[in-house]
Order: sequence, then structure tokens, then C-alpha cells
Amino acid sequence: MKALLILGSDDSYAAVSRQINSLGFEPVRYRHVVKAMDNIDEINPAAIIVSTRDFPRHWKIFVQFIRAGRATENCPVILLKGPVFSDEENSKASFLGVNCIVNDTLDNPAELEHMADVLSRQIKVKERRLYRQCSVEPWYRFGFIFARPRDKLIIPCELLTVSTNGISFRPAGFDLLKDIDTGMELTECSLRLGSAIFSPVCRLVSKDTTVSMEFVSFPDDGKQILEQYLKGFSA
Repeated sequence: MKALLILGSDDSYAAVSRQINSLGFEPVRYRHVVKAMDNIDEINPAAIIVSTRDFPRHWKIFVQFIRAGRATENCPVILLKGPVFSDEENSKASFLGVNCIVNDTLDNPAELEHMADVLSRQIKVKERRLYRQCSVEPWYRFGFIFARPRDKLIIPCELLTVSTNGISFRPAGFDLLKDIDTGMELTECSLRLGSAIFSPVCRLVSKDTTVSMEFVSFPDDGKQILEQYLKGFSA
């Protein structure tokens, strides 16, 4: 299932891709609005995300074009807004049929949850239960720690979200990660799911206000157990 991303910024593309991958969407990126319009039927996206910062004059034309052939319930449109986005622009977006507006910093949990809810409506019920990102509550009995490659120092973490594709968390201290580069694989990780503990191989995706890691591999049947565990919170 494809999500069309019309973004000029590489950083925005990386951040948005992390969010939608956990929901089971395949990102298809265009840097030019007109080219995206020309290829819309070939792409046939299930959802569209557009940056108003990158395309301040063209996003309204594009949304009008989309809504001429695709209803809000069949193809949600999500806007990424920059620091300057007036109430008038908000009203225009609502009138044109935009489903959701989020800050392009992607650092507001409530906005991210809203975006995930909008996108998850496009996923079949069976798939939704599989890919839904779970916000971790203390009583969910999730846990995650990993060893720093350089000196094997154990770094405890406060888990924020868990999906079948990866996790986000706050480490005990961000300075503990200063010698761990984006893209590095970590082989000494422990993930607790209830009473079970697994040792996935993880890859560092980002380390901004929070840390994101994706699962590279799971030993034994850990991935299947994770899927089943998540279904219990998303049913």
C-alpha cells in the first residue's frame, strides 16, 4: 500500500517515512507537484502527505486536483505545516478536504497519533492490528535495554512506542549515544514482552528529541510473538 510523499526536504522525508513504515505503508516520494499530478493514476496512492513549507503556493492546487477524483475517505491528504501557517490557511485546508495537519517537526505526540489514526483507516482490519504502533503505558510490561558497542555499557531506556518494525524511546542520557551513528546496527539488545525476553538486532534510525530504532532481525519466533502481543493492545 503506497503513500505519496510530496516533500522537498530530505530530513522531512526520513522522518515521515519512519512514521508511515510502522503502519505498513510504502513511501513514494516526489519533489515536484506537477510530476506527482501527472503520475497520480499510476501511483494510485492510499494516502498523500504534502509539505506546505516546501510548496506554499502549490499545495492548494494539488489538493483541489486530488479531491476532483478521490474522496477524503478513500485517499486521505495530510499536510505538513511550517512555523508560518495562518488560521486562514487552516480554513482553506479544511474546505479543500484535507484530513489532517501536523507540524513538520513531527514532535507532537497528539498530532502523530491523529495522523496514525487517519492513515490506519486505509488499512484492512487484519493489517491494522498487525502494523499499528502502540504507545507504551507503564502497565504494558514492555522493556528495552542495549549495550553500547564501544565499551558494552548497558543503557536503560524509557520506551515510548513499539511496532512490528521498531521502537522509539528516551535513553537514560543522550550523551551516552554520542558515539553511536545513525545507521549503526546494535547486536546486544534486549526487548521484554510481558514475561518473555528477546534479543533483536536493531539499527539506529534517528536520535533527536527521542531515539528511533528499527528491527533488523529477531531470533526464533520473537517477531511472531511481538505481533501477537501488539494485537492485544490494538484490538
